[in-house]
Amino acid sequence: MSTRPRHIAHLDMDAFYASVELLRYPELRGRALVIGAGSAHEPVLQADGSRRYARLRDYTGRGVVTTSTYEARALGVFSAMGLMKAAKLAPDAILLPTDFTAYRHYSRLFKAAAGAIAPQMEDRGIDEIYLDLNDQTDDIAVVAQRIKDAVVAATGLSCSIGVAPNKLLAKICSDLEKPNGLTILSEADIPTRIWPLPVKKINGIGPKSTEKLAALGILTIEQLANCDPAVLRANFGRIYSAWLMRVAQGIDEREIVTRSEPKSISRESTLERDLHAKLDRSELSALFTRLCERVADDLVRKEYLGRTVGIKLRYADFSTVTRDLTLPAPTNDAQAIRQAAGECLRRVPLDKRLRLLGVRITSLSKPGAVPSTIVAQGELFAAEQL
Repeated sequence: MSTRPRHIAHLDMDAFYASVELLRYPELRGRALVIGAGSAHEPVLQADGSRRYARLRDYTGRGVVTTSTYEARALGVFSAMGLMKAAKLAPDAILLPTDFTAYRHYSRLFKAAAGAIAPQMEDRGIDEIYLDLNDQTDDIAVVAQRIKDAVVAATGLSCSIGVAPNKLLAKICSDLEKPNGLTILSEADIPTRIWPLPVKKINGIGPKSTEKLAALGILTIEQLANCDPAVLRANFGRIYSAWLMRVAQGIDEREIVTRSEPKSISRESTLERDLHAKLDRSELSALFTRLCERVADDLVRKEYLGRTVGIKLRYADFSTVTRDLTLPAPTNDAQAIRQAAGECLRRVPLDKRLRLLGVRITSLSKPGAVPSTIVAQGELFAAEQL
């Protein structure tokens, strides 16, 4: 690890989507609240001025939890869980639809507030950022609290901040004292504050690796740090095992990346019920076209063109297939995207019922950019589409 003192902050908004909804519906504070339904579950304003909310127990469909309040998490309801499964754990939880327009609005507000204090910012998504605090002259704890206060003033929402010598440790720290936490860590604190944590706390060690490490008797970061490197190489290969050894020691030399370009733009929809390509042709066709139009709208809004169109199908048995097609020239036109996506459909089996449909576009470029030589991967022609 570099001997030069570094102060990198990871700012993570607390239960972001749910917290935005609580600004709109403050009477739900302290309640188990789940976000993830469709527009049919909007609250209903009653004659006496009160609102009637949908309950999780009344939900039927294939949706998943987008996020939940800490009260719902205490009942076992977490992001990416199926709503039907969540209903068994917290049947009385309030259910609200997602509102990404509002979430993006508050995302812009909190990032502007933090960036006014620490301009060297790496955007990591709608609810989290990294900040380089190395140029700050005030005490780091004071600066971090100032950022937290600025976020509250701009949005009415709380965040948790972890400050550490690098991005790896800062991200771990931001989760240690949630919600509304502020954790500052030095290299000397690694053995006492990081090593006792489970290995899954390291960003990049997923469920499969966690399970594999557990089979080797490695449950904590300290056990990983003290593991024989030869054992890790034998089980994880040379490259990943070397990375495991470094992160277990708290080593991460990545710099703050202040600008990054998206690699793809995609839209997908989990179906409320399994649909068949032939028996439900009109319904699927309308959804497929709508997904293509939303991808095109995203391209226009973000000022990008895309060249490689792809589709994603997930069948009722949870098997998934993808197909791609590269166009002769970049585009943001919904009709061209729809035509290419339809051609991709010709190359996948459509004899089984579907539970998810997705459209994406990659090979992104800015309008006016000079493209490299393009070789089409297949002739684009009119296809029999859904």
